[in-house]
Amino acid sequence: MNTVETVPKLEPRATDAHKGDFGKVCIIAGSRGMSGAAALAGRAALRAGAGLVRVATPKSVLPIVASIEPSFTTIALPEDSSGRISAKAINTILEAATQNDAVAFGPGTGISGALRSVLEALLGQEQLQLVVDADGLNNLAGMKSWPDKLKAKLILTPHPGEMKRLWASLFREQPPTDRRERAVRLAQQTGTVVVLKGAGTVVTDGERIYVNKTGNPGMATAGSGDVLTGVITALTGQGLSDFDAAVLGVYIHGSAGDIAAERTGQTSLIATDIAQALSDAFMRSG
Repeated sequence: MNTVETVPKLEPRATDAHKGDFGKVCIIAGSRGMSGAAALAGRAALRAGAGLVRVATPKSVLPIVASIEPSFTTIALPEDSSGRISAKAINTILEAATQNDAVAFGPGTGISGALRSVLEALLGQEQLQLVVDADGLNNLAGMKSWPDKLKAKLILTPHPGEMKRLWASLFREQPPTDRRERAVRLAQQTGTVVVLKGAGTVVTDGERIYVNKTGNPGMATAGSGDVLTGVITALTGQGLSDFDAAVLGVYIHGSAGDIAAERTGQTSLIATDIAQALSDAFMRSG
């Protein structure tokens, strides 16, 4: 196993660059009562340099999501009676996927059979750059033999609870106690890049491994993971490999959390503070 110590960087921007040079990304997120997750991920993707961000969300929550951040555009999706994305949204979502350089699925979506159908359709898209987080992971854990159907290039970003559910859906044995071994085994079994969140976030593609050193306990707050999803998706959309985007993403996300904690203290730290500090984190990283 090759341990990676160096954090990748984005290339300097050309003086004649335009927004199309920095990636178009689509964030599929949100449900009734969870509009903030969609908005946080979209805002973070913008702060992480994506040239164009679209947030695809249930039509009833779209006005709320759009009002939180005017710099991204939105896509209204059909929804079920509980305000979650319905199976009728599959064609719209697949069309959006073809028009973007990277796609994220999961923050605040909830769990349902229809959402699993949407996710299965995305997994089957050849070479789609796809980040799955939060409820996306919980839906994934409910799908049988999904690695056998995987054609997309997939980044998984579980916290320990989501990791436990994913592991139980794929392995008959108990997970290793060592976090690094657990992440490596999952990456190898599924052919994905795994970001196992927590103190010392682990990033691995099954061959290389990076253990992050930025971040602090104040980041254990609702919405922090949604910000990370937006950052990684934006970096993937800007042309970094899945592994490099995940490594730089967790480093920048943790650094932004450290900067935010310097301003607010760890106790009062909230996810919007992390998103706001992303600009300073990128500047500090050089």
